[in-house]
Amino acid sequence: MTKESFDIQFFCMKTLFVVATPIGNLADITFRAIEILKNADLVLAEDTRHTKILFNHYGINTPLQSCHAQTSPEKIDSLFAGFKEGSTIAVVSDAGTPGISDPGFRAVRAAVKYGFTVSPIPGASAFVSLVSVSGIPADTFTFHGFLPHKKGRQTLLREFAETERAQIFYESVHRFPRLLEELAEFCGGERVLVVGRELTKMYEEIFRGTVDQAKEHFTTENIRGEFAILLAGKKFLSTVRADGKESR
Repeated sequence: MTKESFDIQFFCMKTLFVVATPIGNLADITFRAIEILKNADLVLAEDTRHTKILFNHYGINTPLQSCHAQTSPEKIDSLFAGFKEGSTIAVVSDAGTPGISDPGFRAVRAAVKYGFTVSPIPGASAFVSLVSVSGIPADTFTFHGFLPHKKGRQTLLREFAETERAQIFYESVHRFPRLLEELAEFCGGERVLVVGRELTKMYEEIFRGTVDQAKEHFTTENIRGEFAILLAGKKFLSTVRADGKESR
């Protein structure tokens, strides 16, 4: 498919496509996303080495340029300043949807500054994937990305203890054991949570239960990978507990 036949309404103007990419399984990408990445003039990537794996898998040869949290505002501006009408740029994160817990928003701001139309190419998102399988009401929730390591962390955990709204956040493998201890301290061992480990990957695991049950379940043998956590509101008395945990 060519620029003339695909998304022609966008390829006639300066456009930044915000492209969601897989969070693990490389098959979790839309046909449209692949075509956009193949036909763009440039792809901005959080880590070009990581994105190259996806490109090699799908035979994408579009030029790559890094655009990450340490990229200066001046450098980001320069990436957009020279493009003319009909130019297209795509931005991708290491995994999932750009702008969610990564610096993709900076590319969007620069694109708007230089007269680009910005268009989303939707797809995978780790926290949305977790919500969909949680079995916990999440018609309203708060998403935190990664919790602060020090300043403000305890204040936030105290807020978790009192809220009736679901709380969703990420945690690294190194801090996950500490997180469970903190949740037990601030929210109580009976608080219900769902943990998604290695979502969409070979060793995907979805744990449903209480904080205390999670502390028993996650040991040094299975505390590997990336974690997404949904903490239920304080009044949620889980029938989910009876389901135990699910893994595949």
